[in-house]
Amino acid sequence: MKTTRPHLRTTGARRSRGRRRQWGVATVEFAFIAPVLFFLLCMVMDLGIALWVNLTMQYAVREGARYAVTGQTGLDPDQKNPQRYLAVIEEIREQSMGLYSLVNPSYAITVNNGKAQSYSDNASYTANMFGNPGDIVVLQINCAWPMITPMIRSFFPGGFFNFSVAATMRNEGF
Repeated sequence: MKTTRPHLRTTGARRSRGRRRQWGVATVEFAFIAPVLFFLLCMVMDLGIALWVNLTMQYAVREGARYAVTGQTGLDPDQKNPQRYLAVIEEIREQSMGLYSLVNPSYAITVNNGKAQSYSDNASYTANMFGNPGDIVVLQINCAWPMITPMIRSFFPGGFFNFSVAATMRNEGF
């Protein structure tokens, strides 16, 4: 005669119910942790993009300054009366990988030939604004990059990551 063991059948049922309960607990725990993880992921991506934009604009300014100190004007869109300033801006625009119009740039150009001169976007530009051979030229651009993540945006004034990039070079003999 075969004896049945009723206690074995009930423990198996209890085990499967316990597993279902644990699966539900894991879901609830994930629901609590997921927003924090997604927030951290978005924050890292947003800050990473902002730093990439900063480095890209630094590269563009360095290339623009290199173009300026060699005395070139070949990129000036107005070839009738070529100006170094417009050619330098065009070089920066080309080297910025399309970010130029997104960062809303403003310029400050300082030429140190014994006395410092500064220019901004609104100044009237002269043919000699980048100085003479041997002068030190500082080309600085102030930029503002909009932060994408709403919660991160609240940590930055106006929701923009404001940064400045500059390049300092000595004019070549041109």
